[in-house]
Amino acid sequence: MGIISAGAHRALDFVVVLVFAIAPTLFAMTGRSAMATYALAVIHLLVTLFTHVPGRESRPISYQAHGAIEFLVGLAMICVPLIRHWTGGARTFYLGFGVVLLLVWLLTRYREPVAPVAARPPVA
Repeated sequence: MGIISAGAHRALDFVVVLVFAIAPTLFAMTGRSAMATYALAVIHLLVTLFTHVPGRESRPISYQAHGAIEFLVGLAMICVPLIRHWTGGARTFYLGFGVVLLLVWLLTRYREPVAPVAARPPVA
């Protein structure tokens, strides 16, 4: 569909990092589910910081690869609590937020044209 622009998506990415960081407290997660959620916060922050967003300076992760990563994470967040038989807050958060990530993935324009960034003139 593509109604979320690259700039808006980047802002949402930082909200996602915050949600991952506070989710274990809000959903009373402990053990492996809490550690996995904290790890997702760090990983999502790194992926966001290293993604080349169209119209911005070049970064090592393409915007399309960023979208593929988010799609896979969304699917994994839905599958893991079902496979691992998680209950309570961990199951609720992972199933619900997995669906949210997939909806954001579906609504984002990952194929925006990438405008070349002007190179700086060499310093003498």
